[in-house]
Amino acid sequence: MSIEEQLLHTPEGMRDIYDEECANRKTVSEKILAAMHQNGYVDVITPGIEFFDVFRKERGTVPGNEMFRFFDRDGNTLVLRPDITPSIARMVGKYYGDHAGVLRLCYEENTYVNYNGYQGKLKETTQIGIEQIGEDSIYADAEVVVTAIQAMLAAGLTEFQIEIGSAAFYRELMELTSLDDAEIAELRNLIEEKYSFGVETFLLEHREQVPEAVSGVIAALPECFGTMKQLMQMPVYQTITEDVVFEKVADAFRRLQKLREVLALYDYQDYLTFDLGMPGKLGYYTGIILRGYTYGTGEAILSGGRYDHLMGQFGKDAPAVGLAVNLDILMSALMRQKKEIRTREMPEVIETSAAGLKEAVRQQLALQQSGKACVIHVIDPEVAS
Repeated sequence: MSIEEQLLHTPEGMRDIYDEECANRKTVSEKILAAMHQNGYVDVITPGIEFFDVFRKERGTVPGNEMFRFFDRDGNTLVLRPDITPSIARMVGKYYGDHAGVLRLCYEENTYVNYNGYQGKLKETTQIGIEQIGEDSIYADAEVVVTAIQAMLAAGLTEFQIEIGSAAFYRELMELTSLDDAEIAELRNLIEEKYSFGVETFLLEHREQVPEAVSGVIAALPECFGTMKQLMQMPVYQTITEDVVFEKVADAFRRLQKLREVLALYDYQDYLTFDLGMPGKLGYYTGIILRGYTYGTGEAILSGGRYDHLMGQFGKDAPAVGLAVNLDILMSALMRQKKEIRTREMPEVIETSAAGLKEAVRQQLALQQSGKACVIHVIDPEVAS
């Protein structure tokens, strides 16, 4: 590509947004943020460039080779932010370290992940999300789930599902094995992909490290999803509630049951699915995990979860839970579902000659003060010539 051609193109994985698409996007974004504000969340902004250490491996974010990395004049390694949550955690640790109450923060920010070009994914995406910091309870979990549902309804979706899983359920299950970290991660990926044959093969190869009863529960996880009532009718439920070995695993499940009871008060059950085979791919999740799906896209339109240990890495030991809406994927789904998005009205145009400009300006200001958009178009043949 020549230099002249480069001037008109964006880098791979980046794109321009303009005209109707841009107007629709802004409208949907404003509606989602309004739903978050109504639940008590206040706006914050973090920088798009952060120190590399904010996102290093132990934070559980994207791999280092998928980050846009560069150096400042002092030789510090910097990155374009690949994930919002560690940035929020850093900011809270710096400015809210002594804050004793619950923090409710929301944002609209871009993230940057340097995917392999063959994956065909956007490398710059917009996320709109919330973080609730300072409370570890099912009520805090429920608030985030409710906000997620209300945000999707505000965006114009009517058919979607919020899937809820538990990183704690998987973690406590792994505590009953002698698998190492790499093996646990491999198994997690197999379960996430619902690859039952792969899970069974893994368990067969590692049968000396996984007790038989535990193996039976793990093998069933790819199929353990549905309503809470359906989960409670599955053999896995009987196993973990009747065998004392699974006491902590059962505790994690009971938290999901209690969460379901709170959410039932909102009458949002049609939007909820529970999935024990969703242990979460991000290493910092410790409790519930949630993902939102709708038809018209194969990817999650939102994701989130509880991360009670991440804040402590930034100097504030506090529980936290949050979610992020992927605006790019959501807009794609809305377009494919042919959802009508009511954007701002086009501005009223006042045509005038130069001689009538004073009166036109008076009319323009009056309309603008009443909340309407208005522009002036001066038609003056003498000036034009």
